[in-house]
Amino acid sequence: KLPEGQGIWPALWMLGANFQDIGWPACGEIDIMELVGHQPSTTHGTAHWGPQGQGFSNNHGNDYNLSAGAKFSDEFHVFSLIWEPGIIEWYVDDNKFFTLRNEDVSGNYPFDQEFFFIFNIAVGGNWPGNPDNSTVFPQRMMVDYVRVFQ
Repeated sequence: KLPEGQGIWPALWMLGANFQDIGWPACGEIDIMELVGHQPSTTHGTAHWGPQGQGFSNNHGNDYNLSAGAKFSDEFHVFSLIWEPGIIEWYVDDNKFFTLRNEDVSGNYPFDQEFFFIFNIAVGGNWPGNPDNSTVFPQRMMVDYVRVFQ
């Protein structure tokens, strides 16, 4: 279950394990799920890569929208990746909504290496903006399970 509200920014994401050696975004970033709290019915799946400082211009992604009136804070959902050499597919509740292939990436394709998970709720930032008087605290992101298959 995901939090919601102006300025709330939950994410389930991964960063290339060589992050400390080559920096972001060269290490690669895979956003399994991001939600900007003022849009509680939409999540985003995105990949970032490229030279230092160019991760926001070197990215591909797509949105997944729930049916009218439903929100990601209402119930649990399953966010999945099928991640194989040269291809990553994003799913919500077994519905594929985005595919990234090696040929979609300009320059070095950093996604065929080891990554680590990061689960967080950011507050504020350029994308969601700052909380306002309508934002309720505390906020929670509830994760029921994490599975990794090889």
